[in-house]
Amino acid sequence: MEKKDLRIVFLGTPEFAAVSLRALVEGGYNVVGVVTMPDKPAGRGHKLLQSPVKQYALSRGLKLMQPEKLKAADFLDELRSLNADLQVVVAFRMLPEVVWAMPPRGTFNLHASLLPQYRGAAPINWAIINGERETGVTTFFLKHEIDTGEIIDRLTTPIGPDEDFGTVYDRLAALGAGLVTRTVDAIIDGTVTSRPQDESTVSGALHPAPKIFKDMCRIDWSMPARRVHDFVRGLSPLPAAWSELHEDGKDPVVVKVMSTAVEAAGHNLPAGTIVTDNRHSLKVAVPDGYVSLLSMQMPGKRRMTAVEVLNGHKFGDTAHFE
Repeated sequence: MEKKDLRIVFLGTPEFAAVSLRALVEGGYNVVGVVTMPDKPAGRGHKLLQSPVKQYALSRGLKLMQPEKLKAADFLDELRSLNADLQVVVAFRMLPEVVWAMPPRGTFNLHASLLPQYRGAAPINWAIINGERETGVTTFFLKHEIDTGEIIDRLTTPIGPDEDFGTVYDRLAALGAGLVTRTVDAIIDGTVTSRPQDESTVSGALHPAPKIFKDMCRIDWSMPARRVHDFVRGLSPLPAAWSELHEDGKDPVVVKVMSTAVEAAGHNLPAGTIVTDNRHSLKVAVPDGYVSLLSMQMPGKRRMTAVEVLNGHKFGDTAHFE
């Protein structure tokens, strides 16, 4: 079979998925349709925002579908009419069986972790938050339980001790695009194999990767410095770790912490105490030392370095984070 003979429907929404779609289209694969989320209102004007996958699909004149409901009869009829041999899913919502079981060659998903570790909606964030030193991407055939289907292939990459979510996200998007095309090639060549996920091979605990909500992003300054550092970088730049700043005579405000560094030191300060010279250094006491704040976002401001913040804001002696 040649590339042009395998009819592919691609399902995805964010930039992470658009990278794989671009690799398929520009690699000469026969993408006969693209499914993405409906446009969503964004910003103060509630202007409808097109997903990165939609933007790319439109730029290449690809058949585009944006169903509100994946079980809707009109969508299923339209999907069937494409006569897809294979469906490729990258960063999309959970599919009903009537969709993923439709093509004769099956439906495979690209997941941004080394399955069975970090099943769920936010695998990159949680891997960094938990201090992992390695992650990767996995392709697997879909089945009923989310992220549990038979593994086809995977690629690994290290996580640097100071890398944040944004950096790892970009690298995994590129790595994943290569794995998607490699998996499609194996399907075309008839050499594809798959194996059940074996949780017994996992070293240590099996970690989930649930969706992250704002209340989960609050920094706990009672954690060791390294744990705080990993927490911050696992949420940077999005959705961003935050803490509540308390200063005498002022209402508490929420500050987003974007990047940090670890300083081991002995002290007797309560966790969350701000230590600063109000010129160059801004750090927060934790049980085993300090967490230096390298960049942050004050309310109503852009992201700034600590020095930029200190140029316009002076912290009192009792200033602290909670």
